[in-house]
Parts: sequence; C-alpha cells; structure tokens
Amino acid sequence: MDVLQAMSVYVKVVEAGSMTAAALQCEMSTTMVGNHLRALEQRLGVQLLQRTTRRQRLTEFGSVYYQRCLEVLGLVADSERLAEQALDEPRGILRITAPLTFGVERLAPALSEFSLQCPQLKLDVVLTNRRPELLESGLDVAFRLGNFEPSSLIARPLIDYTLTVCASPDYIKRRGMPQTPADLQQHDCLSFAYPAGDDWQSVEKEWRLSGPDGEVMVAVKGPMLINSSAGLHQAARTGMGIVMLPDALVEDDLQAGRLVTVMKDYQPPSRPMHLLYAQDRYRLPKLRRFVDFAVHKWGKR
Repeated sequence: MDVLQAMSVYVKVVEAGSMTAAALQCEMSTTMVGNHLRALEQRLGVQLLQRTTRRQRLTEFGSVYYQRCLEVLGLVADSERLAEQALDEPRGILRITAPLTFGVERLAPALSEFSLQCPQLKLDVVLTNRRPELLESGLDVAFRLGNFEPSSLIARPLIDYTLTVCASPDYIKRRGMPQTPADLQQHDCLSFAYPAGDDWQSVEKEWRLSGPDGEVMVAVKGPMLINSSAGLHQAARTGMGIVMLPDALVEDDLQAGRLVTVMKDYQPPSRPMHLLYAQDRYRLPKLRRFVDFAVHKWGKR
C-alpha cells in the first residue's frame, strides 16, 4: 500500500463527504477508494469512518488523523516544491573559458549582471588565447573565436569579433593619415604575435582589408611584434604606430579621441565567435541560464 496515496484518498473522502464524490476527484473507482480506506484502517488498527448506506461520520480518532494527514501531505507538497526550486535554481560552480581580450573587455563586465541573477552560483573563469578542450579540462562552456573542428559539442553562433585599424592623433600628426592600404607600407605598423597554428598567424606580416575595390592584402612592417593585445593597445596610444585591434579593446579610445580610425573605407576581416558546450550538460540550470544570458547579450540578431 502506498501510505501517502491512501492518506490523500482519505482526505478527499472526508472533504467530499462520500466515497463516490471522492472517487470522481481522485479519478478512480469507488471500489478502489474503499480499498484504500480499508488498507489504511488495517494498517492503523483503528476505524476512521463510521459508514452507513446513507452517510459517513468521522470517528474521534478519524478526526484527529484527518488533521495529521493534512499536515503530512502539506509537508510533502512543500518538499516537492523545494526540490523543484533546487532543480531550477542555478547553484554550484560554473566553469567558463574565453579569449583574453573578449574576456576582459566584454565578458567580465557582463558577469556582474549575471551574478545578480544567479546569486547561488560561483563563477570560475579562465581567460586564455589557447583553446582548452572543454570536457578534458572540466569546463562547462567556452567562447571560441575562429574556425573549429566539428565535434559533438553544441556551437551557438554569436556576433562576429570585429577589428579596427587605428592610431593615435599624435602619430597621424607626425606621419600623416594613410589613404589606401598601399600607404601602410610607408608606416610603422604594430602587429600581434599569434601563437603557432592560429589561423590568423599570417596577419603578423600581411593585413587583409576589404574596400571599394574588393579585398586586398598589404605587407606591413614596423618596430614591434607583441603577443599581447593590451600591450599593443598601449603602444598605439603612445603614438608608436598603426595597429589592427579588436573593437572591444579600442572603442572607448575611439569615442574619446585617444585613437582615430585609419582608412575608414577599408575594413579588416572579422572572426566568427561561438559559444560551445556539451549537449548532455545543457539540462543543468547553471549552464542553461548562462547560455540563455550569453546568447541574449551577444547572439546574432
């Protein structure tokens, strides 16, 4: 006998006033309702109802037991609601990885908003330009730039990662404003040193730009090659040369006039960006909530 079900049937019989009415509410036969009541009385060893063909009346013990049943069933309902909340409330640790510049300039500021939405969740964030394997590294979700090999991971497309060619006003005043990609060959161009195997490693020596006449490749040279976007950014601000940097890093300087866009008619290439995660982990509230948050904030419109 399922004691909780029998208690629930007993409560319905008391409140409905008859086994027939209770049977309708419980969506079972009157015979089954009677079986539950008899099994409950046999378990307790006490009669709960005095029944005649016309009416039923609670025994003294049946009245007390009815109140206890209400308390027990109420606690069970509360426990189930608590379990539902636990399943829906993000908690634990969410491990995120992202490229360094995007992570510093875009992700980190947004995580404050996300944390307010999920106060029970702790964030473990790894910012790196390497591409750590999600499952092997114990990561839940990754922001990934560029192309990647097909896998079993889910890849949600985000807005492209865009770049801008820019320089400081002091540099432009001293060396002049280049008008075409060919003019860059007469300028100091500072380049980012991409790691071995990166699909943008060629950008160190040639910049690809798209303009009115289509795409052009221009060989660049300059006084510095550096493997830090932040370092490249600071060098450009001090007037060392022309740079091609992520919009996320330079947009504030462009708005404030600390940097100026070079050759506005020629656009650098963009990089695709995706959010990666394992399909079987998406059911976890912590991952599901973060994916929804990230796609809402950076997803393609």
